[in-house]
Amino acid sequence: MTRLFNEPSAFADEMIEGFAASHGRWVKRVSGGVVRNTKSTPDTVALVIGGGSGHYPAFAGLVGQGLAHGAAMGNLFASPSAQQVYNVAKAANNGGGVLLGYGNYAGDVLHFNQAQDRLRKEGIDCRSIAVTDDVSSAPLAERAKRRGIAGDLTVFKVAAAAAEAGYSMDATMEIAERANDRTRSFGVAFTGCTLPGADHPLFSVPEGRMAVGMGIHGEPGIDETDIPTADELAELLVAKLLTEVPEGLDARGARVVPILNGLGSVKYEELFVVYRRVAQLLAEAGLEAVDPQVGELVTSFDMAGTSLTLFWLDDELEALWNAPADAPAFRRGAVTAEALEAGDGELAEAEAVIPDATEESRAGAARVLAALGAAKAVVDANADELGRIDAIAGDGDHGIGMERGVRAAVEAATDAVARGAGAATTLHFAADAWADRAGGTSGALWGMALRAVGDAVGNSKAPDAGAVAAGVAGAAAAIMDFGKAKPGDKTLVDVLVPFRDALASGVGAGKSLTEAWAAAAVTAEQAAEDTAQLLPLMGRARPHAEKSLGTPDAGAVSMALIIRAIHNTLVERTTIKEKA
Repeated sequence: MTRLFNEPSAFADEMIEGFAASHGRWVKRVSGGVVRNTKSTPDTVALVIGGGSGHYPAFAGLVGQGLAHGAAMGNLFASPSAQQVYNVAKAANNGGGVLLGYGNYAGDVLHFNQAQDRLRKEGIDCRSIAVTDDVSSAPLAERAKRRGIAGDLTVFKVAAAAAEAGYSMDATMEIAERANDRTRSFGVAFTGCTLPGADHPLFSVPEGRMAVGMGIHGEPGIDETDIPTADELAELLVAKLLTEVPEGLDARGARVVPILNGLGSVKYEELFVVYRRVAQLLAEAGLEAVDPQVGELVTSFDMAGTSLTLFWLDDELEALWNAPADAPAFRRGAVTAEALEAGDGELAEAEAVIPDATEESRAGAARVLAALGAAKAVVDANADELGRIDAIAGDGDHGIGMERGVRAAVEAATDAVARGAGAATTLHFAADAWADRAGGTSGALWGMALRAVGDAVGNSKAPDAGAVAAGVAGAAAAIMDFGKAKPGDKTLVDVLVPFRDALASGVGAGKSLTEAWAAAAVTAEQAAEDTAQLLPLMGRARPHAEKSLGTPDAGAVSMALIIRAIHNTLVERTTIKEKA
């Protein structure tokens, strides 16, 4: 359990603040995360890594000379927003381009790609590497679908060393991809992890049992067995990884970096007992262990578990792996780094300008704020249930992420309305705040949805039924185009599309917005309920699809709840809480 926290929603921000304050020799805080507090060689590639918080030493602990130039840090188990990634990348850029590194999760892919596109539009050469080392998350034939776990370290370390050595962007990218191709990991867990403020873990494992193939966000394992002895666990881990020797390599005589990683609550002494047998097994298989790593390198908050990674070397990869580095959580060799001077790398943040709007549109902005307030109320009331639903086959953070996003949206909209914003501007401010604070896949998608509605209603007149229906249609198109989900994949799209169609039909038939929305809300609620019979084909729940059968999708449920809450503001001009 998590014992030390203040407000749970502020935990990640306060953690980052404390980390930066205690590690000022290496890092400094910037908007969105941290960057090096030491000078880097001009015109070299900058490696910016990132992901959700809760995995320390990943990702902030790997920022320093010879390793990453910056880390974008999302909320607990939620990807950083595109804005956070962009901010960190801009602050870390040395003039030689930016390589973005992250684990292969839907939210990270969405946000890092958005940031990449924005950097490229500004003329900055930007590439991405999504780590895919977890052998349990997809078969070998679908390696591109695998998630990134402790193998993040090997890919980031050699890519950073290449950048530090002055490799070009093309050469640095090739090294990162080669390291990813040669990295395999497999993990197990004995207990779940509990996020700050939660009264139960994201998942549970029966007493005396072990989840096999566990992810680092609480995703359920692919199997469950009795807890083995330390030697039996070592045999399981090694045997699994030796079934996937990288193509073109012979196991006998190969050189590998073994990484036995603790996921949060397994003690170092226990790991050493397991590694004793791992070392024996590798030697028996004819492998030479190079620079073994045993300890906590990529954790899952307080999860009790461990994973084994094998990084298959060649001469160049070995030289880069052994290159000097000096970061808070990973040091080797001698590194001389000069501290930054005050003001170096700072990015000025200007207050957003409020475009002109008509009185009618300003009145519409007040209604937008009321709708967002209703959304906040219903999300707050159902956050625990949304988390429970999400934990069936996912990581259980949907309720927390929705809370963070909608609260930020209400704050931004409140500020916009107070400053005289129209409906479109209020929605745009809310969209950016939601995406930025929530992170994760849902943050990106809700940000797109609000922005699309804002684009449709404009700032020149009061939002009418036609404009709102067009905005909902635009939201559906943007979300499906960007996230690639379609009806039947068990996502919020399964609610959004039928809601869009029902709303458009009602408005087209001449109904008022309130009447059309009421009928469409019924359709949305039924669609959310119907997702219980679907198998997830997208996101973190995909590897454990069968576990979610009989349970509706959390994103679909939250969307239906918000749709109904907004209808209540249209009818009663008030906000009420509704239970899922």
